[in-house]
Amino acid sequence: MLDRVKNHSIYQPTQPGLVFPEEPRFDSVEALRLHRKQRLVAACRAFALEHLDYGFAGHLTIRDPERPELYWTNPMCVHFAQVKVSNLILVDHAGKVVEGTHAVNRAGFVLHAAVHEAHPDILAMCHAHTVYGTAFAALGKPLDPISQDAAAFFEDHVVIRSEAGQVAVEEKAGLAVCDWFKGVKAAIHQNHGLFTASRHSIEAAAFWFIALERCCRQQLMVEATGHKPVLVPPDKSRYSREHVGSEYIGWLHFQPIWGHLLATQPDMLG
Repeated sequence: MLDRVKNHSIYQPTQPGLVFPEEPRFDSVEALRLHRKQRLVAACRAFALEHLDYGFAGHLTIRDPERPELYWTNPMCVHFAQVKVSNLILVDHAGKVVEGTHAVNRAGFVLHAAVHEAHPDILAMCHAHTVYGTAFAALGKPLDPISQDAAAFFEDHVVIRSEAGQVAVEEKAGLAVCDWFKGVKAAIHQNHGLFTASRHSIEAAAFWFIALERCCRQQLMVEATGHKPVLVPPDKSRYSREHVGSEYIGWLHFQPIWGHLLATQPDMLG
């Protein structure tokens, strides 16, 4: 949509006149498209900063605002740190590159296209083959609410066991997992890794991916002590999720990342 969605947060200042991020407004589809492409590039650069790269594995996607049956994604075999607006590609659900000169990662097409096609409300998705997320995924269990940060995912993520460990290059693999993304922002795919999805923005999808990787690392560290962690009670976990686990909060968390990248990596907009 061209206008911003009103969001309410405990973090929004009550004192007028203070500097605080505001969700942008757009007067044209072209402006919204450019905004989404720039933030997609920033999300890729953020993944590079977090060392979430692994060869050519990993794909981030955002719907085109004018042609929602198409999505923008990072180009095949280009490092996250070298993704820029000019080398993004536009792909359809059949895996055809509609705009751009690079190839598409077939695994990205199979999984992301299936989810985007099955869930018109999902605007953006992120997936990467990360160290801690992949290690945690091998356990085939959900994340525990061991902290406020982890509680942001309480009852808002799923464990997918379909096609576990199989290279996702066949369309049936995408169809087997896409239904799991209904109503949640994250998924742990057993023996594969982490996924996040956003109905709000690529910024939210990217931040919650970074956060989920961090939470997986923390839980693995706690479990390595041999002691059973004290869990945040369900009622308090739900409270935390509602207040610090929303799409808007994910978007808000990404704003300092955007500011840092804009100041240090202006080439990303080229």
